[in-house]
Amino acid sequence: MASYLLVLLIFIVAGASVEASHGNLSSHYYNSTCPKVLSIVEAGVAAAIKKEPRLGASLLLLHFHDCFVNGCDGSILLDDNATFIGEKTAVPNNNSVRRFNVVDDIKAKLEKACPGVVSCADILAIAARDSTVILGGPSWKVKLGRRDSITASRAAANNSIPGPNFNISALLSSFAAQGLSLKDLVALSGSHTIGLARCITFRAHIYNDSNIDASFAKSLQRKCPKGGNNNVLQPLDFQTPTSFDNLYFHNLLKMKGLLRSDQELFNGTSADFLVQKYAADSSEFFRKFSKSMIKMGNIKPLTGSSGEIRTNCRKVN
Repeated sequence: MASYLLVLLIFIVAGASVEASHGNLSSHYYNSTCPKVLSIVEAGVAAAIKKEPRLGASLLLLHFHDCFVNGCDGSILLDDNATFIGEKTAVPNNNSVRRFNVVDDIKAKLEKACPGVVSCADILAIAARDSTVILGGPSWKVKLGRRDSITASRAAANNSIPGPNFNISALLSSFAAQGLSLKDLVALSGSHTIGLARCITFRAHIYNDSNIDASFAKSLQRKCPKGGNNNVLQPLDFQTPTSFDNLYFHNLLKMKGLLRSDQELFNGTSADFLVQKYAADSSEFFRKFSKSMIKMGNIKPLTGSSGEIRTNCRKVN
């Protein structure tokens, strides 16, 4: 009986170890199967940002919006097909996420170097890190081994991605649903130190809210009228829109957050302390941002035999 229990215990432990290895991502995942994966992605991202500096923010946004919809599975990259309507035309993504062609180009190079090995979901995770570094931000070891989804959901994207007019309660609920904390919320929002936003996303804030610097609001109102000009772009960080730094948090202290959801982070709540902390110490912001990006990148990844490795990121195999 004792020997039977011992064998059973060994079997259970072995099974648990296999399951854990399938569920855990690793920064060394492609060391033997595609050793050049990091250099190939980095070269593609660097070339794209050199042509268009704004693209760094676009690639970071792709990873963020991918992970918030049923996990980091590359679903945001899928085009509509006969069986589902994809996420690209969801309200938070339409006219916002962009430059899918950059991912296509990187994927094509990877397919030549190591066919059928590197997932589209992992490309997004690596590209987000590389974009941050190229624009002056911190680096971190990207954990890899995600597989790609075989479906997408516009409805899930509409329901899961936090919006520009969210208040602090809605933001906290949205992040908590993904297993992310207040600290993660504030640190990851710091990615708004780069990139642009459309008039339609900040109009309500500059016309209706009181927690905004009056002269800042008026300057934006001249570019973004109450009606029309929905697609006029303004920098999320008006000081250094193509440099990854901590000036986003300085802007919040001066009540110069572009989006309502930005300024909600410094508006008399428990988030205030973190905004002040990151504004005073860029190294601390960089440290926490890196930690939160790793945490976000681990939201419900498909591993083991789940999903697939797409040959073309826009469609299932």
